[in-house]
Amino acid sequence: MKKVFSNYPLESVSLLASLIRASRIENKLSTTEVAERAGISRSLLQRIEKGDPKCNIGAFFEVATIVGVKLFDADDTTLNKHIRRIEDKLTLLPKAIHKKKRKIDDDF
Repeated sequence: MKKVFSNYPLESVSLLASLIRASRIENKLSTTEVAERAGISRSLLQRIEKGDPKCNIGAFFEVATIVGVKLFDADDTTLNKHIRRIEDKLTLLPKAIHKKKRKIDDDF
């Protein structure tokens, strides 16, 4: 079965891919150099720069970091604060979601 992505994720991946490619070129980095630094193949880097939504998110993020694209509009310190805040929120939320089963009243 072919995975179909909605517009928002596709456009988000496309934006990130364009930012990565532009930053790599602005920083005068070759595809070979970035791929080696990221520990990925050149073909995966090319797929990332074309916005292939099936690429590993970790590879996308690693390449973005190498070429200088900031993710979540945050630096290391701010990112850690966000992580801690979300982790605190998660401790207050239930561990699992259980939908209540309704008893169907079918007596007429």
